[in-house]
Amino acid sequence: MTITAPAPATTVGTTDPDRGHARAAGIFYLVTFAASIPALFLIGPVLNDHNYILGSGQDARVLWGCLLDFVNALAGIGSAVALFPVMKRYKESLALGFVTSRTLEAAVIMIGVVSLVAVVTLRQDLAGAQGTDSAALATVGQALVEVRNWTFLFGPGTMPAISAILLGTLMYRSRRVPRFMPVMGLIGAPLLLTANILTLLGHNSQLSALSGIATVPVALWELSIGLYLTFKGLKPAGLNQ
Repeated sequence: MTITAPAPATTVGTTDPDRGHARAAGIFYLVTFAASIPALFLIGPVLNDHNYILGSGQDARVLWGCLLDFVNALAGIGSAVALFPVMKRYKESLALGFVTSRTLEAAVIMIGVVSLVAVVTLRQDLAGAQGTDSAALATVGQALVEVRNWTFLFGPGTMPAISAILLGTLMYRSRRVPRFMPVMGLIGAPLLLTANILTLLGHNSQLSALSGIATVPVALWELSIGLYLTFKGLKPAGLNQ
């Protein structure tokens, strides 16, 4: 009688098919923080000096800040594109809306970037040149800076609230991350939208305490999702906690 050795046990694959998407999205989220915060400090001279276009300028510093804002815009799109294949399983329309909101945010950021680059270019080409109307040049420079200020309100100021509503809803429904995380975004989004509407109507300022407080929950939501997706990934589908 021939005894047949038992077949080796089949190893069940443990690879998470969504791990790559989650890690990429998390890294892109973290890149937005790593790029946008230094950018805000680097472009400070052109934002705070109304006569920047007429002075000696700190053009290299400002251009580095614009480059970082460009990186921030691309990373924002990347975070949405990376998550779309996963989130569309739970509600494709919301997932598509999330991609659209991040893309629109990036487009508005780029308008602000182009405005500041134009200030630098005009300063280099026209400031101090013979025949230049300094008063008119200063007015143009201030107008371009104001364009950037308004893009900041409508882009990175407002669109993260829309994104938080869309992605927060998807994450809350799917239970792929700890539930307190999307709750932060869903609570913070109306606060941020309210503060920005008040700013648009002239009853608030982008640098006020109200704006700062309203920004915190959405900022924490984006930071937490970036860290969680980068280092932990998404919970397995169907997990209830």
